[in-house]
Amino acid sequence: MDSKEKRRGILERLNAGEVVVGDGGYVMQLERRGYVKAGHWTPEAAVEHPEAVRQLHREFLRAGANVIQTFTFYCSEDKLEISGNVTNITGAQINEAACDLAREVANEGDALVAGCVSKTPCYVKSHSETEVKAIFKKQMDDFLKKDIDFFIVEFVDHVEEAVWAVEVLKTSGKPVGATLCISPHGDMHGVPPGQCAVRLVKAGADIVGVNCHLDPLTCVQTVKLMKAGLEKAGLKAHLMIQPLGFHTPERNIGGYTSLPEYPFALETRAITRWDIHKYAREAYNAGIRYIGGCCGFEPYHIRAIAEEVAAERGFLPPASEKHGLWGAALEMHTKPWVRARARREYWENLLPASGRPKCPSMATPADDYEKQLETKIQM
Repeated sequence: MDSKEKRRGILERLNAGEVVVGDGGYVMQLERRGYVKAGHWTPEAAVEHPEAVRQLHREFLRAGANVIQTFTFYCSEDKLEISGNVTNITGAQINEAACDLAREVANEGDALVAGCVSKTPCYVKSHSETEVKAIFKKQMDDFLKKDIDFFIVEFVDHVEEAVWAVEVLKTSGKPVGATLCISPHGDMHGVPPGQCAVRLVKAGADIVGVNCHLDPLTCVQTVKLMKAGLEKAGLKAHLMIQPLGFHTPERNIGGYTSLPEYPFALETRAITRWDIHKYAREAYNAGIRYIGGCCGFEPYHIRAIAEEVAAERGFLPPASEKHGLWGAALEMHTKPWVRARARREYWENLLPASGRPKCPSMATPADDYEKQLETKIQM
């Protein structure tokens, strides 16, 4: 699409009942490809290696994404300063470069650009509403120079900070989505999901939900609790979900960052494309219409979302040209036992083996372990 004016906005699409497919994760995918440093997780690759960011954007677009998020995770000036990983590039330079890359790729299809802000070290350090809002305001101003389509507040584990971000971003006049990285137990201060949703909507959020930290079905459960809280309060908002691409049956409050495998040994927990089909359907049935992914979500995961909701959207994504639905292309295989797998029933009922006989199926998250130690000390 060659003209931004022809695009319908995010709220226009959601108000019409359409399914909006989000994109996937960036920091973890780019870390694995050699463009992001783990531990820092800062997005200077948007300036240093724009070709890498552009390519990942394109893969998500081809997989069916309707939204391309700016690669601006942890791009507040305080985070960049603390990381010490970025000394010759400013946050403004990263924000503007990321906007240009996202818009360039979005213009290759019918996609929107979401300007993304995430939690700030300042919140935990000073707990100053004035200081935190000033950081969000600075980022917002960078995005407005590039006229992004809407904002997303993401990866925030305290609803209070998310509310402050929403209050700032709403002054732009652009739609605002707010996603918390929380469990069904609530945020890090123990505020239940339902109350979190109510506070976000009262602050002005048009779209609310969760992202990252926990696996898809756990996140669906959390969004259901948010939906119930809104209904009880007589409030309305669109629902969105962009979960973690790894299995986290522990369902701990701290999420996957508390798992012993984080961040360099998560591969055996990876979600399959067939898991994603189930997730997308569960999300849709729960009334969620903005369905995407976060860390661990590769382009083929986004394609799986698009394929699962193809009937509702009325089309398949370009990437499905190279993928037989439910393994249909395996019918051409020379081996009969592989040909026998060219059916939906096989993949829906498969219990994948890890190939690691001495490994446990679950772990003791660090946050749970620390709680156990505290209990023992108190006893």
